[in-house]
Amino acid sequence: MTQIMTKMPIKTMVHNLIKLSEEGQGATLLGIGPMSSRVLRASFELARDKDFPLLFIASRNQVDADELGGGYVNGWNQKTFMKAIRDTAEETNFDGLYYVCRDHGGPWQRDKERNDHLQEKEAMDLGKQSFLEDLKAGFDLLMLDPTKDPFVIGKVIPLDRALKLTVDLYQYCEDKRKELGLGPVGYEVGTEETNGGLTTPETYVKFLDRLEDEIKKRNLPMPTFMVGQTGTLTRYTEQVGKFDFKNARSLAQLASKYDIGLKEHNGDYMNDYQLLQHIPASIAATNVAPQFGTEETRAYLLLAEVENELEKQGVIKGSVSKTKAVLQEHAINCQRWRKWMEGDQRNISVEAVKADPELSAKILDNAGHYTFNDEEVKQEINKMLDNLSFAHIDGDRFIVDRIKRSIDQFVEAYNLTGVTTRIKNYKE
Repeated sequence: MTQIMTKMPIKTMVHNLIKLSEEGQGATLLGIGPMSSRVLRASFELARDKDFPLLFIASRNQVDADELGGGYVNGWNQKTFMKAIRDTAEETNFDGLYYVCRDHGGPWQRDKERNDHLQEKEAMDLGKQSFLEDLKAGFDLLMLDPTKDPFVIGKVIPLDRALKLTVDLYQYCEDKRKELGLGPVGYEVGTEETNGGLTTPETYVKFLDRLEDEIKKRNLPMPTFMVGQTGTLTRYTEQVGKFDFKNARSLAQLASKYDIGLKEHNGDYMNDYQLLQHIPASIAATNVAPQFGTEETRAYLLLAEVENELEKQGVIKGSVSKTKAVLQEHAINCQRWRKWMEGDQRNISVEAVKADPELSAKILDNAGHYTFNDEEVKQEINKMLDNLSFAHIDGDRFIVDRIKRSIDQFVEAYNLTGVTTRIKNYKE
């Protein structure tokens, strides 16, 4: 609890980073989706060894209040999520900076709320209830995102309405923060939608200007981050977007005039060519989530292959686990993979998927992480790890290290090594 109360506020941290970037000493922060407890451990170990700040970005589907449906990641609500983070920091001897962030908070951000086509007032009330639990638990940053309106099909909600709902959420969160006697929190605004969102510098600055006017009237703090579209787009386990350096740099320069960092979403599966352009583009942070879940799934599948081979060779006695089969069955049945598909495939039946081995394998690769907390999945993974331990293989260590390799690609390209020290030592 001491660290949460005394660490540098996220707004100050990002301000220092923006100034360092102007001096050629900056970095692009990495927002890490907390896909599992092993992703937390991998993140803390790597950040401890390479001295960079951690941003954990939890969506409402991943982590939310029990009365709102909880989260698919370890069944975490806000309080148990924070406990897991603090416990992992302590277990890994991490004494750097970490920030717990609400990713896509607000109305209609749970799949069920959107699928049920909730009316605006009910959806807003549920979004606010979730934000209140975030504040009580000690979250450092809240993303205010009212753009998932299920009644606006095929396009984003109008700018005027997005602004009105954003300011409503802003006022609510600040009022509750003060009522609770909490210190400052950061805010993230905007949308990464490619079909009419904040894609151009003209639209971006229009939103920023109007937002600044509205929040100054209410004596609210300026945001820490504003999301902008840099061209990224994730489908299945691929980066199918085209990174747009010119647009990204323009948006970042506009945001920095307001002392706001440009936040990029959908940063998964980018190659080094794309990643290395982020620092000269002055992108303050990138969100990455499913990529790390996919890496963990792939680690389980590889270990399952090793387990089967060792059983054939007589090294493992008794029965082997059914890790691959159970993971695949649960991944397909969860149907959360539909959001990552395009066109008619979004509506394909579960039965048709199971009849198509190639598609089943792609969905397992993409959606396995949604099922890590399913009881049957956990049982088979634990059985596999026990079998491998009998053969002197530390499967748990292998999984964490594989996730670390995936995170480290961003750390290297984003100049993150040592950035915590640079941020702490920065003086204007």
